[in-house]
Amino acid sequence: MDRTREASPRQLAGRYVLERELGHGGMAHVFSARDLTSNGVVAVKLLRRKLAGVVSIARFRREILYVGSLRHPHILPLLDSGEDSGDLFFTMPLVEGETLRARLARTGPLALADVYALVVALASALDYAHAHNIVHRDLKPENIMFDGDHVLLCDFGIARAIELAANEEALSSSGIAIGTPTYMSPEQALHDGPVDGRTDIYALGCVAYETLTGDPPFTGPTALSVMIRHATIDARPIRSVRPEVPAAFEEAIRDAMAKSPDARPSTGAEFAVRLASSLDPLG
Repeated sequence: MDRTREASPRQLAGRYVLERELGHGGMAHVFSARDLTSNGVVAVKLLRRKLAGVVSIARFRREILYVGSLRHPHILPLLDSGEDSGDLFFTMPLVEGETLRARLARTGPLALADVYALVVALASALDYAHAHNIVHRDLKPENIMFDGDHVLLCDFGIARAIELAANEEALSSSGIAIGTPTYMSPEQALHDGPVDGRTDIYALGCVAYETLTGDPPFTGPTALSVMIRHATIDARPIRSVRPEVPAAFEEAIRDAMAKSPDARPSTGAEFAVRLASSLDPLG
């Protein structure tokens, strides 16, 4: 059994008392925790033991420290990281809002104006991080939160920290994938070429597509089948589901999801400007 599931009563590094599990994913379990130094409440992500076992603790903490230097209004900051009895963790502010995944489940596809506002906020966060040579690598609805109406991108650089700190052979044999196939660019999914900021633009295009249609652009029975579809076929046209979406808006999203990185917008700002011009009746 993954020991992280048993961790809820315990104390981490003599500082954080785990109170309740908020959720879990392929790489970590998330808990609310009491910070004994401030008596405040934070969110703690505890890496799965299988993953922690293939990561250099010192390298992981150095990378997390670097990512933690990011300060942007649409990036949820990292506060601290540590190790306790072989378990690696990092902490973030606890946000009482909902994820984009939860909002889509609650409301269904979003209004066009809301999709545009979401993309603008995320594009700004991505451009800031890319300017600091940090690529998210795992942008998806589960990593996008709403604090009221304010958009926050979470887990920035965590995939990067794990990849840089892990033994590549051990990571591969662990069976844990870094990233989420539903939102992976072809070059990330198939290890075909460098993973740079344009990989995040691709994922942002996939998220925009899903917020408009209610479904991700590609699905399949296995992770590999989904990744192959990202690399080989075009997604169903957005306007076949939402005919009211301007053709130029759909075209901008389609270009963000281009198979070749060179065919995508090079920055989030470029993507956002194209969306804005498609909404401007004079544009």
